Amino acid sequence: MMNPPPSPQPGSPCQPAALSLTTAWRLARPGFLWVTVAGVLLGSAMAAACGCGFDAPRAAVALVLALLAHAAANAWNDHHDAVSGADALNPAPLAPFTGGSRVIQQGQASAADARRLALTLAALVALGGLWLALQAGGVLIVIGLAGLLLGWAYSAPPLRLMARGLGELTVAAAWWLIVVGADATQRGQWHLVPAVSAVPFALLVANILLINGVPDAPFDARVAKRTLAVRLGPTGVAAAYTALALLAHGALLVAWRAQIPPSTAWWGLASAPLSLAAAARLWRFVARSEPVTALRPAIGLTIAAALVHALALAAAFVAVALQR
Repeated sequence: MMNPPPSPQPGSPCQPAALSLTTAWRLARPGFLWVTVAGVLLGSAMAAACGCGFDAPRAAVALVLALLAHAAANAWNDHHDAVSGADALNPAPLAPFTGGSRVIQQGQASAADARRLALTLAALVALGGLWLALQAGGVLIVIGLAGLLLGWAYSAPPLRLMARGLGELTVAAAWWLIVVGADATQRGQWHLVPAVSAVPFALLVANILLINGVPDAPFDARVAKRTLAVRLGPTGVAAAYTALALLAHGALLVAWRAQIPPSTAWWGLASAPLSLAAAARLWRFVARSEPVTALRPAIGLTIAAALVHALALAAAFVAVALQR
């Protein structure tokens, strides 16, 4: 009679060891969290410029909660991409920009580990958000719940918005909420200025997801993950990317001319050269049928554009705050 096969050892690809802090950190994809830091700083600067008082501890808590929510969404996405098989098929030639954190594919964590991490972080966000809402006002409950819903619906069935070509819209809405929420943490209410001024930043963040989808598109298509990059193809992505970049900076100019943000808000146009340079590289990639590795500079420029825009616009609002 044959002996039963040995049980998988902890740390093997079949049964990863208990999730370590290092692995959890990688699941959070810390490199992308800087976009959230920039969004919270932008919203906080908007609130500081209003002259209605500024509470530094509240701002710090809002930053921590936003980062935890972003990390939860990243872990949740890794879980569902592991379950669907999308990341297993994807060699991630442009890591760490594409293909997820890779810790599940490398046997350092399981899909269940990623799910538990996502749920734990989401629970912390919910508890912290309730405390913050008691300090700043009930509007934060609406913003927080909307943000958590978007983070869940982006990856999870039955909605799986990322697989329906709605991932970019979802991401834009989520990062718009981050800016508006950071502002509402101080004001305790909705306000037109952050609602309008956050739109260009949200569109530039959407472009990060859009261009990142190009290297992943062949592998996503094989598991019925119909992202916008899958649906549009490289030429369509280049056109959509250029349109979003122009729309983002055009929206800022329109708002500035309408005197909704302060007169210094034109500083946010500092990101325009970066976005246009990325668009030019993306069009060259399409025209020359270059390998996807040629997109790495364009992706870097896209991330830089979102960060520069948020920080430059935040500086514009801080300049107003310092004059009060």
